Amino acid sequence: MTLEKNLFVTDIQDNQEVKGLFLVKMARLSETKAGKPFLTLELMDRTGEILGRVWDNAERLASVCPGGSVVMISGRAQSYKGVLQLSVNGVEGIIVEGADWGLFIPATSADIEVMAAELIALIKKIEDKDIRRLLQAIVKDQPLWAAFRTAPAAKTMHHAYIGGLLEHTLGLCRLACSVCVLYPALNKSLLLAGAILHDLGKIKEFSFDVPPFDYSEQGRLLGHMTIALDIIQQKLSGLRDFPERTATMIKHLVVSHHGSHEFGSPVLPMIREAFVLNFLDDLDAKMNYLDRLSSQTPVGEYQFTEYQRNMARFLFVTGHPAQSDERSESETVQTEEGQRQPSLWG
Repeated sequence: MTLEKNLFVTDIQDNQEVKGLFLVKMARLSETKAGKPFLTLELMDRTGEILGRVWDNAERLASVCPGGSVVMISGRAQSYKGVLQLSVNGVEGIIVEGADWGLFIPATSADIEVMAAELIALIKKIEDKDIRRLLQAIVKDQPLWAAFRTAPAAKTMHHAYIGGLLEHTLGLCRLACSVCVLYPALNKSLLLAGAILHDLGKIKEFSFDVPPFDYSEQGRLLGHMTIALDIIQQKLSGLRDFPERTATMIKHLVVSHHGSHEFGSPVLPMIREAFVLNFLDDLDAKMNYLDRLSSQTPVGEYQFTEYQRNMARFLFVTGHPAQSDERSESETVQTEEGQRQPSLWG
């Protein structure tokens, strides 16, 4: 059937009567202290997410809205502790064969074709011919390159939308080029290889063909660094006379880019390009996160955000027009004020 979606999450206002189509990211049946069942729904579309609470007929309605389903929601928007939620009084399951998932999956606001062309042009200019050969082998693998262009960079923390991996990668490459001007001792070809390949494994770490985004079996069992090493080694095996040390240093950039054992890197950065990659990766992730928060703030105004558990602090942000439809993620669960913030998010 053809789905007509006329109401998006970002359109919803406090005290508004709501009726519209949303994707169920998660559905959880719980009980109140009095033992009455209620249903919590995480609802989403391409513009964002909103919580819904079902207080009546919760058990019956839970059966029609499993995670990954599209539902017609009826209810009223209400602000609770400064956060907009939906008090849901009606849920109808929708058959979505052939649905336009673009209505429900967040995607980059940038042009994927333009970003891909810029990255390819940058690869062609890389001075080290061996590194250039490796990166061109990635681009020439059509299924791999297609996945790279469309994959998210994370499940929900940063660049968590279609095209997010490409956008994040290109952002790192631009930063790397600028840093190399300031620090000429850096091996620019090597740093760019790390920027392009560090998150390559995310094309298999996440399942993103059908919403909502989630970890694949391979992603949960291996993680994106291990997956990236496997892909890189496959490409290296097809390249004659590739320098062993160069291959090892590229792999080192991949496995050390989270910066510490605490945040998932099996080894610490040991070369200057690895230090820079770690810092730039963290910078780009956090700026993307702050951009999302700013897009939710009235333009031209400064406001404190809700307490950000993933950063263990409140943030003071100014509003600007939304640049993309990303959501954010905390790969590291933070539950108390004062816990150490993660230095890198995915």
